[in-house]
Amino acid sequence: MTQGLYPRLALTGIAKNRKIYLPYILTCMGMVMMFYIISFLTVNPSVSAMPGGGSLQMILSFGRGVVGVFSLIFLFYTNSFLIRKRKKEFGLYNILGMGKWNLARILTWESLLIGVVSVAGGLFCGILFAKVAELSLAHVLKSTIQSGFSVEWGSVLEAAALFAAIFLLILFNGLRQIHVSKPVELLRSDTVGEKPPKANWAVAFLGVIILAGAYYLALAIQQPLEALLWFFVAVVMVIIATYLLFIAGSVVFCRLLQKNKRYYYKTSHFVSVSSMVYRMKRNGAGLASICILSTMVLVMLSSTVCLYIGAEDSLRSRYPRNVAVDIYSVDPAYTVAVTDALGEALQKKGVQPENILNYRYLGVAGYLEGEQVSFNREKGQILPPDIRQLFIIPLEDYNRLTGTRETLDKNEALLYCTKSDYPYDRLTLEGAGTLKIKKSVPEFVDNGVDAMQTIPSLYIVVPDFAAIDAVFEKQKEIYGDNASSLHYYYGFDLNLSEEEQFALGEDISGSVREMQLKDSEFPAVSTQCAARDRADFYALYGGLLFLGVLLGIVFILGAVLIMYYKQISEGYEDQARFDIMQKVGMTKKEIRKSINSQVLTIFFLPLAAAGVHIAFAFPMISKLLALFSLTNTRLFAAVTVGCYLVFTLFYVMVYLFTSRAYYSIVSGGVER
Repeated sequence: MTQGLYPRLALTGIAKNRKIYLPYILTCMGMVMMFYIISFLTVNPSVSAMPGGGSLQMILSFGRGVVGVFSLIFLFYTNSFLIRKRKKEFGLYNILGMGKWNLARILTWESLLIGVVSVAGGLFCGILFAKVAELSLAHVLKSTIQSGFSVEWGSVLEAAALFAAIFLLILFNGLRQIHVSKPVELLRSDTVGEKPPKANWAVAFLGVIILAGAYYLALAIQQPLEALLWFFVAVVMVIIATYLLFIAGSVVFCRLLQKNKRYYYKTSHFVSVSSMVYRMKRNGAGLASICILSTMVLVMLSSTVCLYIGAEDSLRSRYPRNVAVDIYSVDPAYTVAVTDALGEALQKKGVQPENILNYRYLGVAGYLEGEQVSFNREKGQILPPDIRQLFIIPLEDYNRLTGTRETLDKNEALLYCTKSDYPYDRLTLEGAGTLKIKKSVPEFVDNGVDAMQTIPSLYIVVPDFAAIDAVFEKQKEIYGDNASSLHYYYGFDLNLSEEEQFALGEDISGSVREMQLKDSEFPAVSTQCAARDRADFYALYGGLLFLGVLLGIVFILGAVLIMYYKQISEGYEDQARFDIMQKVGMTKKEIRKSINSQVLTIFFLPLAAAGVHIAFAFPMISKLLALFSLTNTRLFAAVTVGCYLVFTLFYVMVYLFTSRAYYSIVSGGVER
C-alpha cells in the first residue's frame, strides 16, 4: 500500500460522515476558543490593570480549570458516538483484508486531522475574539482598556498542549476499542444494545430516594453557612439521582406506557415507544447529561445575572454610608480625635455630612450551643455550623439609632438575628452571665460587617457598657492576641461625585496615619469608602457574571451536541425500521407523527427535570446569594424564571432542528 493511502482513507471517512464529524469538529473548536479566551484574560496585563483586575483574574483562573476538565470529559463522551458509527466501516475494512494495524493507522490519521483542524481553528477564533471578550469585560466592569491587538503566546501554547493531550487520550481509547474487538463485533456494532433492557425498579427507586434526600437538604437548610457546606453534597446527589432515574427510570416509564393500552396502541405511540425501549440505557445516559448541563447553565446564569443586577443593593449593604471610619477603641480621646479629623477634611471640601450613623459595639465570634455562647476555640473547627458573629450594643446607642425608648432591667437583652433564627428566651454569654431575651427586634441598622460574613450574626442589645466590658475581658482572656476590640463606628453620606468621595477617603486615611505615627498607642482605624472600593466590588460580581456567561456557552455547546448526536445516531438506527414500516403501508405523514411522538415524549424530559431541579434548589441558592449580600428574593425569582423561559425558547429551536435531521434520515432523505 502507498504511504498516502491512509490519509486519503481518513479524509474520505470524515467527508462521508460529515453529518456527525462536522458538529464534533466545530464543538472542539469552540472548546479550544473558550479555553484560550479565558486563559488570555487570566494573564492579560490590560485586564490586570483594570480596577479590581487582580480579583477578576483569580475568578477567571478557576473558570479555566473548569473548561479544561469539562473538555476532557465531554469530548471523550461525544467521541463515543463517532467511534460507534465508524466501527461497522472499520469492520468492513477488516473483512476486506486490512489488519488492525492498518485500521489503527487510519484512525490515527483521522485523529491527527481532526486535532489539527480543531486546535488551529479554535486558536484562530480565540485570538480573533479575545479582543471582543476583553472589551465586553471592560464594559461589564465599567472600565476602559488600551486600544491595540495582542496575542498571549503562553496561552496559545497552554491551549495547544492541553487539547493535544486530550486528542491523544481519545486516540488511545479508540485504538483500544479496535484492538479488543473482533471483525464480526465491529460489523454488528450498530446493533449492540438492541436487546430490550428490563425495568429495574430497584435502581429507579434508589434514584427517587437519593433525589428526595437532595431536595430535602435544599429545603430544610435554613442557614447560609450550612447551605455553603452542604451545597456540593446536594449537587452530587442530584447528579447521581438524575442518571439513575433517566437510565433505569426511563425504562420503567416506557414499560408503564406500554401497559397503558389507550396510549400505547396508537400508530404514532406504538412505533415510538417500542423503538425507544430498545435503547433506553444509552438514551437515558444522554438525556441525563442534557438535564445536568441544562441545570448547570440555568443555575450559573440566573445567580450571576442576579448578583450583577443587584450589585448596587449589595454594595450599599456592604457600605451603609458613602464614607465611614471604624475605630478599634471607644476611648473618647481617640474617637474625638478621629471625628475632628473627619470634620476638618469635610470643611476643606465645603460639604456637610448627611445621614450620620455612629454607635459603639463589640464584635466577637463565639460558639452557640443551645442557649450557651462560649469563646473556647478548642470546641470548634474552621467555620463550624455553630459559630456565630456577636455584635453587642449598649441600649443607649440602640435607642438613639432606632428612635425608640426601650428599657432593660439588669440581665435583660434585645435580640436581632441574621441568616438564622434563635428559638430560646434566654442567652448565656460566657463571662457575662445569663440574659433574658425581653424581645426579638425585627431589624437593626446595617453595619457593613455582617453583610460580608458567611456566618450568622446575633445583635445583642444590653442595658449598659458594663455587660459589654465583661464579655470583652472574657474573650480577651481566651483569645489573647487574637481577641476582638471594642469599636466606634462613624459613617455618613456625601453629596459629592465618585472622584471627590475617593479623594476625601484618601485624605481621611492620610490624617489617620499621621495621628498613628505621632502616637504609638493610637488604635487601628479602618477607613471605608464605597467609591474607592466600588471597582473591586464590581470586579467580583462582574467577573462572576462574565465567567458564568462563558461557562454557560461551553455547557450549552455540550448540551446541543449531545442532543444532535442523540437524534442522529437514533435516526440511523431507526432508518431500517421505518423503511420496513413504509413498505408495509405506513405513510410519511404517519412516520412524522410517530417521530414527533417519540421526540416529544423523551426529548423534553431533561428540560422539565431541569426546571424541577431549579425549583427545589431555589431556597438553597437564595441562601448562598445572601452570603454575597444579596437578599432580594423577588429579583432572584424573576431572573430565574426569565432565564428558564429564554433557555426553553433556545431548547425548542434545537428540538426543531434535530427532529428535522432525524426525520430526514429515517425517511430516506440522506445517503444510506
